[in-house]
Amino acid sequence: MATVLTALVFLILGLFLAGGGIWLAAIGGSFYYVIVGLGFLLTAWLLFRRSGAALWVFALVLIGTLAWAIWEVGLDWWQLGPRGGVVVLLALWLLTPWVRRRLSASGGVIPLAAGVLAALIAAGASMTIDPLDIAGELPTDKVAATPDLGGGDVPAGEWHFYGRTQYGQRYSPLDQITPENVAKLTPAWTFQTGDVRTSADVPETTYQVTPLKIGDTLYICTPHNWAIAIDAATGKEKWRFDPKIAEDSDRQHQTCRGVSYYNDTKVAAGQPCALRIYLPTSDARLIALDAANGQVCPGFAEGGTLNLMTNMPYPKSGYYYSTSAPLIAGGKIIVGGAVNDNYSTEEPSGVIRAYDADTGALVWNWDSGNPDSTTPIGPGEEYTHNSPNMWSTASADEKLGLVYVPLGNQTPDQLGAGRSENVEKFSSSITALDLNTGQMRWVRQTVHHDLWDMDVPAQPSLVDITTDKGVVPGLVGPTKQGDIYVLDRRTGEPIIPVTEVPAPGGAIEGDHTSPTQPVSGLTFMPPPLTGKSMWGITMFDQLACRIEFQNLRYEGRYTPPSLQGSLIYPGNFGTFNWGGVAVDPVRQVMFGMPTYLAFKSTLVPRDQVPPPDGGRGSEQGLNRNEGAPYAVVMGPFLSPLGIPCQSPPWGYVAGADLRTGKIAYKHRNGTVYDMTPLPLPFKVGVPGIGGPMITAGGVAFLGAAVDDYLRAYDVTTGRQLWETRLPAGGQSTPMTYTVADGRQFVVIVAGGHGSVGTKPGDYVMAYTLPK
Repeated sequence: MATVLTALVFLILGLFLAGGGIWLAAIGGSFYYVIVGLGFLLTAWLLFRRSGAALWVFALVLIGTLAWAIWEVGLDWWQLGPRGGVVVLLALWLLTPWVRRRLSASGGVIPLAAGVLAALIAAGASMTIDPLDIAGELPTDKVAATPDLGGGDVPAGEWHFYGRTQYGQRYSPLDQITPENVAKLTPAWTFQTGDVRTSADVPETTYQVTPLKIGDTLYICTPHNWAIAIDAATGKEKWRFDPKIAEDSDRQHQTCRGVSYYNDTKVAAGQPCALRIYLPTSDARLIALDAANGQVCPGFAEGGTLNLMTNMPYPKSGYYYSTSAPLIAGGKIIVGGAVNDNYSTEEPSGVIRAYDADTGALVWNWDSGNPDSTTPIGPGEEYTHNSPNMWSTASADEKLGLVYVPLGNQTPDQLGAGRSENVEKFSSSITALDLNTGQMRWVRQTVHHDLWDMDVPAQPSLVDITTDKGVVPGLVGPTKQGDIYVLDRRTGEPIIPVTEVPAPGGAIEGDHTSPTQPVSGLTFMPPPLTGKSMWGITMFDQLACRIEFQNLRYEGRYTPPSLQGSLIYPGNFGTFNWGGVAVDPVRQVMFGMPTYLAFKSTLVPRDQVPPPDGGRGSEQGLNRNEGAPYAVVMGPFLSPLGIPCQSPPWGYVAGADLRTGKIAYKHRNGTVYDMTPLPLPFKVGVPGIGGPMITAGGVAFLGAAVDDYLRAYDVTTGRQLWETRLPAGGQSTPMTYTVADGRQFVVIVAGGHGSVGTKPGDYVMAYTLPK
């Protein structure tokens, strides 16, 4: 009976492999699955006949599979395992007495056992090496004796801006925590906000805030835009403010990445609203709060609140709001906003506005649709609709009088027909504006004619860089496509060279592609995908991924969207996203978390778009693009089992020398502990969204990965030094500070990410070294 059942299993598996293999081969893929499928079918036939030749045949299948797998991927365990795991397990089953003894002859035992032994040896060897790991060290010399840490006069033990200073370095000069003692970090306190995700929330409800620390107080916001002040030493609540945000199913994002702090020197110290916290809300308000007690500051704007929908075209509820912290620089609040990607062609403007931080009066507005006129527009006038926007945070150099704006793409992101000259110029760029007037000083575009939603997603980091020509005021701009632009922030000219390379053509009728695209000399751009890159837990879902890969249009980076369905890699999730990178201004190095996840993009003609079915909260799935000739279906490239079709690693930690543009190391980051039904601590290298923070002590801190951990790394080598389990997803950026007794704390918010699917929560977690 065992032999018959075994033969039946081989028959079913053989039919699947042979049938799928013929399909794959017919569309240009590997012939391996046809061959191995026939081997399974022949083995099944021989088992039905109780012939010992079945062992010989399957020994050939096993040895051939091993040779093919090593030829395709080398000794990479995470790619070898899915290719050969099922075959090895079936070979072991055939060697069991209750199968082998029922065969007419068993002369194939030795070759089959030898094949199993060879496979186990290859597996053992592959587990000891990582052919994709880049091992190296960043330079440790202190290049800058007196580094410029950014404006704002931020004390060493505080964190006044989203990126700590106006420079957005995400670097702290604190050095109490070091590679030698970081493993001794213990919980100091835990605070729960009470703002938890509900079933009424849109899918993209996320907790991404980086706290500020001013004096003895932390200031945070929550996904529903509560502002809360917390004692930095004890974690006790001081005050909270609820702006009463209404639910809105048309809102694409429900998040708050940070509040802004301002010291109003025109108000006497200790008086109400001398120190202010500015709270952006998801219903397009900016509210000024007294940092001492959370009361609204009535002298700011209209009763303490700016209405960011003023002068906006198409002022539809839920279509425009601020998800990121405004930047305070030069006595001004620099405000951008998020628009709902791919909802409609009738979107609000991406205008950048500067308001007087004392009064809330509009000082200037830079509208990329009308870039030369920055004088505040009057009542009844409107900004250019549907223009490239800044949904992230700006950075500024007050000494140069410049503010640096990371711009997104015009929606619909995948359709470029009819874009204006200004959209073509400013879309997906880093643009420098005069801090006092808003006039454009320079623009550096990172994607030409963007059809892929490759917004510049992160705050540029400003750091002075030592070159052969002396010290140059630099700017480090990470991008979704993996390029790190290292520019002279005075002019926008590259410090590390940028070249133009040929790009795929063949856009849909009426559209076009750029013949070339820029590539920075410092890039984390992944190699192009091939059939060999396809992955699965088993050979069966890997076969399904290979078939889909062959059926998609893919010609490398910047393959245009299509009716057929195009593979976009890196996908619009980004190699880097809003978390950006952290830079050390002393050593002039950077630390980041490149992520690799392919997406699919399929255009849908308007007459084939189904009618609306209610709320629209997510960027994945059907994006309707109302008013455009095509909708688009987008989402990650996943197997039938819901895991990425491309082989891991999907996430790394990496370090690069900003003086040379050389990548020193890349190591797999994160485990599948929270990605699988069983909590398996396999360090595959998983995706993440969030940002890093580094310290003068030589330690980098990062949550972000889709397993729920906060980790510490050696900045020099990238090797993990410490980790702690978080009670929810850590898709935020940690920060650090000191308290009155001198102890250094590290804080991260753990609340999960709606569309990524990590565990929701409402936690603020603080860690410190034992006294």
